[in-house]
Amino acid sequence: MSDTQTIQPQAQLSEADKNAKTHAIVAYALMLLGFFTGIGFLIGGIWGIVKKSDAQNTRFADHYDNITKTFLVSLVLSIVGGLTAVFIVGYLLILVAFIYTLWKVVKGLARITSDKSYN
Repeated sequence: MSDTQTIQPQAQLSEADKNAKTHAIVAYALMLLGFFTGIGFLIGGIWGIVKKSDAQNTRFADHYDNITKTFLVSLVLSIVGGLTAVFIVGYLLILVAFIYTLWKVVKGLARITSDKSYN
């Protein structure tokens, strides 16, 4: 008896899928860069929002929902955390925003580089 498995080739990506994948990777990479520069996070989030309409009806459309949601939730948590830092609880909100963003972006990058949808 043989223990070999047959590896099924993945379906080829259409041109729209390739473009959607590339733009999502750019957005994720810029958001990761934002951990070091700040401005990269803003550019990555806005990039994802702007390119979302181009990704409609592609395999990677839900990645743009993830990018948008992650950007907006993290932005709100960071702003509220910054405003309430005087009360110490703000630092906790900033930490939550950091962990949340890192988790969502790394998960998104791992899924998209495997040619999988986010969900």
